[in-house]
Parts: sequence; C-alpha cells; structure tokens
Amino acid sequence: MEWREEGVLLTTRPHGENAAIIEVFTSSRGRHAGVVRGGAGRRMAPILQPGAQLDLSWRARLEDHLGAFTVEPIHARAAGVLGDRRALAGLGAVTSLLSFVLPERAAYPGLYTRSLTVLDLIEEASQHWPLAYLRWELALLDEMGFGLDLTCCAATGATEGLAYVSPKTGRAVSVAGAGDWAPKLLPLPPCLMGEPPESPGELMQGLETTGYFLEHQLRATLGEKPLPGARGRLLRVLAKG
Repeated sequence: MEWREEGVLLTTRPHGENAAIIEVFTSSRGRHAGVVRGGAGRRMAPILQPGAQLDLSWRARLEDHLGAFTVEPIHARAAGVLGDRRALAGLGAVTSLLSFVLPERAAYPGLYTRSLTVLDLIEEASQHWPLAYLRWELALLDEMGFGLDLTCCAATGATEGLAYVSPKTGRAVSVAGAGDWAPKLLPLPPCLMGEPPESPGELMQGLETTGYFLEHQLRATLGEKPLPGARGRLLRVLAKG
C-alpha cells in the first residue's frame, strides 16, 4: 500500500533511537500518521516542525498499518515566524486543534484549503490573520458537525438586531428575542458574521463564542482529553495586543 501527496505537518514525536512518528493533514487522506526513519536526527529535525508543508510518500504492507513516510520539504512556515510570538501562537493553535479534532484518515478537502490559507496569512504576518483564524474556527466547527446558524433569530425569525448565540443550539438570537435570557447567552459580535472587527475586544468576543462550542460541544464528543493548551496561549497573546 502506498500513496504520495502534499500535506502540512501537525505533530511529531520521537520513536525509538533515531526515528519520529509524524501526523500530517492532507487534502484526500486527512489526518494521517507514519514513521519517518531518521526523523529525530540532526538533518531531519529542523524540517519536521509543525506547520511545515511537505511532499509525502507513505508506504505500508497493509492499509491499516502505521506505515512509513518519506518526506521532502516544500515550505517551512515555522522558520518565518520565529521572532513573532503572536504568529507562533497562531501556528501552534491551528496545528494542535487539527491534530486534536480530526478523525484519522478522513478527508476534509475544504478544511484543508482553509487551513493552508490561514497558515499562510499567519506566516506573512498579515494584520488580518486573527480574523481569518476566527473564521477558521467557525469552519472547523462546521466541518465537525457543530456549525453555528447565524442567519436569523431562533426565537423570532428576525434577521436584524442579532446580538447573541444560544449555547444550547448554536443559533443566533436577537436583542428582542433574548429578553430576560440575555445574560445566559453568548456574544455575537459582527465579526462572527463576516464583518471586520472594530476593536480587539470584539475579536476576543468572537473567540469566546467559538471557544465555548469547541470546549462544550466538540471536545465533549472526544473523551476526557482537554482542548490543546496552544489555543489558550493564543488567546492570552492576542489579549495582550
């Protein structure tokens, strides 16, 4: 069994004396693991950094075996963000969340394309990457079956005056529809509906809402493991400006 495809490196861990087990995300193979011979050695270690774009060849005796990767570097994103703590935190959050939530060997081509886009924006230090990251979290929730419905108010059907999200249903709620329940609802800043944020605080409100569904809906289906600490680090870095 073998295949060849381009993909982004999510995680790496030592295996034996000189090898490494890596997880990658590709368009048609999804999250896929394999052994890299010499992956922990001096030559390969700098290549096998989270976020790196790799040319991957995988081979195994049987399809359900772990198998072995042969890798060639295409683009090392981490090298471009070493001096930028915000960008490093963003890259870590994307790769860690993908490794955490994706089922093994299931294809998500749309999410793969979105992930490459946000990783490239992070590396370029684009001023828009935090907003792109927020929208990427929305896409991640949607691909995993926990998408938010922000088109109209769940209580009244109105499309104007939307200000909250129901933590139970993930649907938008208007000011009029919220009534006395408003304190129990999540914020719905305009940036969650595609508009540029007017302040860093508005972006953080959006991340508060997506974070609720990542933690209480998506994570709850994956056992007892906590969300990756990389997301929390990103929020702390963004909050400091």
